[in-house]
Amino acid sequence: MKKFALIGAAGYIAPRHMKAIKDTGNDLIAALDPNDSVGIIDSYFPDAAFFTEFERFDRHLDKLRRKGRGIDYLAICSPNYLHDAHIRFGLRSGADVICEKPLVLNPWNIDGLRAIQEVTGKKIYNILQLRLHESIIELKKKVDALPGKRHKIKLHYMTSRGKWYHFSWKGNISKSGGIATNIGVHFFDMLNWIFGPVQSVEVDQHKEDFASGRIQLAKGDVDWLLSIDYNQLPEKIKAEGQRTYRSITVDGEEIEFSKGFTELHTRSYEEILKGNGFELEEALPSIEIVHQIRPK
Repeated sequence: MKKFALIGAAGYIAPRHMKAIKDTGNDLIAALDPNDSVGIIDSYFPDAAFFTEFERFDRHLDKLRRKGRGIDYLAICSPNYLHDAHIRFGLRSGADVICEKPLVLNPWNIDGLRAIQEVTGKKIYNILQLRLHESIIELKKKVDALPGKRHKIKLHYMTSRGKWYHFSWKGNISKSGGIATNIGVHFFDMLNWIFGPVQSVEVDQHKEDFASGRIQLAKGDVDWLLSIDYNQLPEKIKAEGQRTYRSITVDGEEIEFSKGFTELHTRSYEEILKGNGFELEEALPSIEIVHQIRPK
């Protein structure tokens, strides 16, 4: 049984990590979040130590390490701009790190992480769960079977958010990286994985709640649009009482991947525990894409 600690226990994505730790037969021994609304922990690891102050969390993990009972993995679900620092903390604590996307905000941050990873001998893994989705895997197989074909891809992702979004760290571009980084990075990773390296990136618009443009990849051209504005949702989606719309078409054919998301974090953990997780170099291309999209 592996011992885990978690930074960012009160956020939206943290329960998926708690579930993945439990489903893989491991133990969460400590968690940190400045917000103490973390009752969800009781559903998974009620005996986990909990801290609202980083200094006490650090002291607790260090005490365990010195007693020979240190953590094996640190899972990171903190705000995007803190990922870099928290990854470094995990490596220095003698743990491998599992970090939510985006791994970091800027491509050059990868260089520093690569260096400290080499010094500590520990690994950094990024959650890139779309690569494990059956529909996406099948699409990659189809594209790989047609090496000379250039594809037309359209990505529309609209996931409406309330007014709170703009007052949180997610609405602060220096902390979240902006809309393309915050809600689009995993789609850009998936497209890069399937259609190859980036040749060019063009941005038509980039606002706090909307962005659009084009990306030319080695095997295809992508028209992309991202939005958190409810008013931009298709009328059919609104009429159904839904607040999210995602559509990816390849050569005019819709790729159905609306289902099958619930277990992808557990699948990600299973692969990481087997040594097959997505490491630094695989996370880098999508970080480069969103950095180019972001207004300078």
